[in-house]
Amino acid sequence: MKKIILSFALIAFLFSCKEETQQKVKEASKAVATDVKAGAKKVENKVVKVIDTAKVKKSVKKVVRYSAEKVEQGAKKIREKAEK
Repeated sequence: MKKIILSFALIAFLFSCKEETQQKVKEASKAVATDVKAGAKKVENKVVKVIDTAKVKKSVKKVVRYSAEKVEQGAKKIREKAEK
C-alpha cells in the first residue's frame, strides 16, 4: 500500500513539475517574442529615417539644380544687358 501511495505521489510531483516547466517556457517565449518585436520596430524606424533622408537628399539636389539654372539664366540676362 505504501508503495502505491509513494508511486502516486511521485507521479503527481513529476506532473506538477512538468506544468511549471511548461509555464516557464511559455513566459520565456512571450518575453523573447516581445524583444524580437521591439527590435524589429527599432530597425523599421531606422530604415524609414534612412529612406526619408534619401528622399530629402534627392529633393535638395533637385532644388539646387533648379536654383543653379535660375542663377545661370539671371547671369545671362545681366550679361546681355551689360553688352548693350
